Amino acid sequence: MLAVALLAGLGAAAAIRHWHTHGSAASAAGAVAPGGGWFDALAASRGQPGDAERTTCGLILTTSSLGISQPVLPCGAKVILRFGGRTFYTEVIDNRLKGTGRQFEVTDPLAGLMGLDGTQRIEWRFAAHP
Repeated sequence: MLAVALLAGLGAAAAIRHWHTHGSAASAAGAVAPGGGWFDALAASRGQPGDAERTTCGLILTTSSLGISQPVLPCGAKVILRFGGRTFYTEVIDNRLKGTGRQFEVTDPLAGLMGLDGTQRIEWRFAAHP
């Protein structure tokens, strides 16, 4: 069901792909998911980046990079993550997951900001234009 929802949202992701950001994890409003709420997903940290590790989106990761890996959403898609009563505005920076058993991986610095430890359930939706 998550795959169907992700595919249905690709049109919305394409519409927001042109936004310019620096991958900040600031709080922001979001576009409501179908049915009026949030999508559920499992997420975990992708761990520390390797030396000059390049993502499938063409970025070189550093120890301060903020963003998510997600195999279906296009590079640059803007999303809102909700975890622990807080929301985080971020974007897709990689389409390859390093681990199994999850739909999202967040960079290690973003995992720290979120308080994400191990694989945990998060909520997400596409970001609305500010």
